[in-house]
Amino acid sequence: MTRLVRWAFAVLAVLCLSVQARAAEARENAPLILAVHPYRVAAVLLNHFDPLARYLSRALGRPVQVDISPDYASHARRVGRGEVDISYLGPAPYIDLVREYGPVRLLSRQSDNGRPDFVGHVVVREGDGVAGLADLRGKRMAFGERESTMSHLVPRYMLLEAGINVEDLAEHVFLGSHDNVALGVLMGDFDAGAVKSEVYEKYRPRGLASLAVTPRVSNHLFVATSRVSPDLAARIRTVMLTMHEDPEGLSALQDIKSGVSALVAVDDGDYDTLRTVLGALRERGAIP
Repeated sequence: MTRLVRWAFAVLAVLCLSVQARAAEARENAPLILAVHPYRVAAVLLNHFDPLARYLSRALGRPVQVDISPDYASHARRVGRGEVDISYLGPAPYIDLVREYGPVRLLSRQSDNGRPDFVGHVVVREGDGVAGLADLRGKRMAFGERESTMSHLVPRYMLLEAGINVEDLAEHVFLGSHDNVALGVLMGDFDAGAVKSEVYEKYRPRGLASLAVTPRVSNHLFVATSRVSPDLAARIRTVMLTMHEDPEGLSALQDIKSGVSALVAVDDGDYDTLRTVLGALRERGAIP
């Protein structure tokens, strides 16, 4: 090999290293994408999560951008394939994500008013004379989203445990939101519905009554995807688990939802109760 050829190879090697270094630096400085599953309209969710993104940006020294997935299926796909960095998702979507794509790095779970779990209610109008879930046979039932933990999946399981499949109902309709379900029941369009606890409490003074309370289910959570390094995931986790101690951090959390009191430690086993419910629904052909 001539001196000129050796020199050319040396220059090429230096250039390759330089390109790789610049690419690595670009990746390290690129905005982290915080993807949120679309449980409300995108504009509302952006307002709720932008304060958290700004807080994480300052704490990590790196930009964080909120991105609202167009639907639940695409959200799971983007998280499972590592196309985003951080994800906020509900308990049922989390279980489905792990089932399809395998484990992800857990960061934290939401604690509302000091509790990292929550309940829902099967509701009726006060004074309608419905005494129990078995009395809903032949009645009209309202659910929220098909993927909703407390406005469909857990109540659907409770109905099955009471011996009622959806075919035994006169009608069952998905109305999209918990508020729509509560209002539909109060207006008499439906005999019963399924809502989360805070929506039940909101409409209880207007005559909404609880027919049955769901089992407690672990709350919404944040995860990191495969494109986040273990070191960075640990840094994000530390920020999340301590941010409620900072007034600005607590304010950012409460912008997500007024009752959020902290982000707390999370383990995959926290979702075993719901995992059992979803497994039973699949065994009975109630969900795919």
